Amino acid sequence: MNEQQLLEDIKNDPRKFGELYEAFHNKIFGYVYRRTTDYEAAGDITAETFLKAYVNIGTFKWKNISLLYWLYRIATNELNKYFKSHKYRAVSLNRIQEEYGIDITDHSNAETENIKLQDELEKHQEFKRINDSIRTLDTKYQEVISLRFFEHKSIKEIAIILDKKEGTIKSLLSRGIEKLKENIKN
Repeated sequence: MNEQQLLEDIKNDPRKFGELYEAFHNKIFGYVYRRTTDYEAAGDITAETFLKAYVNIGTFKWKNISLLYWLYRIATNELNKYFKSHKYRAVSLNRIQEEYGIDITDHSNAETENIKLQDELEKHQEFKRINDSIRTLDTKYQEVISLRFFEHKSIKEIAIILDKKEGTIKSLLSRGIEKLKENIKN
């Protein structure tokens, strides 16, 4: 997929946003789900991520950086809101359909996806224990650890997503891992 061309297509015809949604929904949902381990919250946060992307796509400037990184940044901000307040209220993709007349339908089988993700978590009980330990860390450490080890992003990619310098990401990752080791020991 040529993302630069897709971006231009979306600016000319907002209905093309569905292609962006189809291309990146599963990656963003997986990231959010692994951070929250709550299927419904992950759905809400993912929907809010795409709503914000849709509303703000006109301001996105192409700089040879994948739209996926922009979506990760939006999702990370939404996750921060979620963790700061359990009163998180997602507007949802229905708003896009109601206000803008754009039909974005998740063509995947949500129940099958839920079962698949639940199985993944059950198979990896260690993941749950580590994820619980990660959640006790400051948000800045949670972000870099999750992006590095759950999403398999490079230091450079994490720096782009979080809009920080690579040296800062390395430092946060190192300190976060040390704090995580201490949490797991205790």
